[in-house]
Amino acid sequence: MVAIAYALVLSGLAVAAVWLAVLIVPLQPVSAAGQTVRVGAAPLDWSLSGPGQLDLFGQTIPTRVHFDGPIRPRLELTRIREDAEVARLLRSGDHERLTLEVGRKLASGWVRYGAWETAVAAGLVLLPLAAWTGLRRMPPGRSVLVLAGGLALVTAVNAIGFYLLASSTPQALRDVRSLQDLVGDSPPDPAPRAEGPPLGDVRAVALGDSTAAGAGNRPLPGPSDLDRACDRSADSYPQALARANDWSVLNLACSGATVRDGILGVQILGEQVAPPQIAQAQRAAEASVVLVSVGANDVRWSDLVQLCAISPSCDDRASTAYFQDGLARFALDYRRLLHMLATLPQHPTVVVNEYYDPFGADVSCLEDEGLTRQKAEVLSSRLAALNAVLRQGAETAGFTPVKAELRRSPAVQRPAVRPRACGPSPAPPDGRRVPGHRPRRPESPTRRCELSTALAIFLPLCPTGLAWEEATTIADPPSVR
Repeated sequence: MVAIAYALVLSGLAVAAVWLAVLIVPLQPVSAAGQTVRVGAAPLDWSLSGPGQLDLFGQTIPTRVHFDGPIRPRLELTRIREDAEVARLLRSGDHERLTLEVGRKLASGWVRYGAWETAVAAGLVLLPLAAWTGLRRMPPGRSVLVLAGGLALVTAVNAIGFYLLASSTPQALRDVRSLQDLVGDSPPDPAPRAEGPPLGDVRAVALGDSTAAGAGNRPLPGPSDLDRACDRSADSYPQALARANDWSVLNLACSGATVRDGILGVQILGEQVAPPQIAQAQRAAEASVVLVSVGANDVRWSDLVQLCAISPSCDDRASTAYFQDGLARFALDYRRLLHMLATLPQHPTVVVNEYYDPFGADVSCLEDEGLTRQKAEVLSSRLAALNAVLRQGAETAGFTPVKAELRRSPAVQRPAVRPRACGPSPAPPDGRRVPGHRPRRPESPTRRCELSTALAIFLPLCPTGLAWEEATTIADPPSVR
């Protein structure tokens, strides 16, 4: 009976040691295809098969690939970096070498993690057993027997969980060609090279959606058919930056654009077809700044607002799952965009714009539309989650995240423009429309919000000696107020 009790205690201790080792052993970093990924184990799941875990910009995404055993891989993207060899292979079309490298590195990181986990689990068993045998003043022979029994049990438990039941995991990881493979999401088609002459005089390029296009504001002077289809405005923040810095800015942003349909792929706009923004941006090979505003359409923000307005509550399980699914898919597409920006040959400064919160302290004007204070708080929390993905992704890639949220400056006597001013613009009292304007949706940016965004981006790019009030005056001259 005593021997059985010892065996049960040692078995429980061995299982606890393996569980604790999985929690505390650091994930092992591996670098492949210009990315650094940490490989380790997800929290233990006592089922015999299930998905692994991908941590991407703060989002936990279950893998579509299922792994055997209770110990399954967890992958965390920690860095996207410029890599000359990766850029060369991407340009040459030799993707096979890159995909083979990814799977091999992930498998080696998993094996290395397994070795560390086994060693730590063994130590976690030996330390309490050694203390216990010392307190009991056991004879040396019996102490060695107890320690050897504990070591054998934890090794057996670990071998069953890690090396036997999960024996297929290294091969499954070797078959991974990209992070999209793990979650069963096919990447967008490679962006074709843009046709047309180089744009050597362009200093900055803007990519994105209606936030960068300035949708709903004054139209561009002499707009092209594509400018009108994309709802590009003279009041957009790229235009304000052009005035403030005397830059030539190429604004490729288009209302309704997503990462897949607009930036990396073509965007269908009725009878107009907008070419991939990233391909057009490559024509500006000497641009030193790239501005990015994207994500709201990817998570279907307009649909979320409308659904929230007509529903009794905005935080029900269905709408929350709808948002989380869109956010997870966006994180994957956003990673690919960041990787492409990191490999641009001119190595520009990349500024990623976070979204302003369109809801101020007073939302009484929206109650007739079905949006109460409680609903606005739910929508604001979801917007904060989107901004967290944008910010963490930008920082992972070594880019600069900014947000249109300026404080009062001692050099400026009037209050800074704040995001809460970026709400719906009331229609003229007589109901007439200004020629060239489209009706602005409630979530569309106003001119004041575009200026706020321009100034937020201006700060990290500000030339030495240019005062805040001077930049504000240049970007927002009285003639256009």
